[in-house]
Amino acid sequence: MTKLRHRDEELFYEAVMTLHSQEDCRHFFEDICTIKELQAISQRMRVACLLDSGSNYLEVSEATGASSATISRVNRCLNYGSGYREAINNLKKAGKLNDDGSDLGK
Repeated sequence: MTKLRHRDEELFYEAVMTLHSQEDCRHFFEDICTIKELQAISQRMRVACLLDSGSNYLEVSEATGASSATISRVNRCLNYGSGYREAINNLKKAGKLNDDGSDLGK
């Protein structure tokens, strides 16, 4: 899916790519996002991990509190996009995500 990109969007992606640690990322995203935005982004990532592990919509909703609309959108992106898939695969390769969608801290 090709989208028109704006220079500001490209600069944002470049800024993200300069961050070298989880702490750097946390500081940047806490500055740039509201608490609600960070919660929504984090929730969508967890939804993607659970869907990838084979959880159904009801299980995902109960585990995350996400609406069926959010779960459906994430599922569509997981199946037809590449961003979630790339991130999930990278987390698994790095040993940060289990096959059941849980992170190693759990």
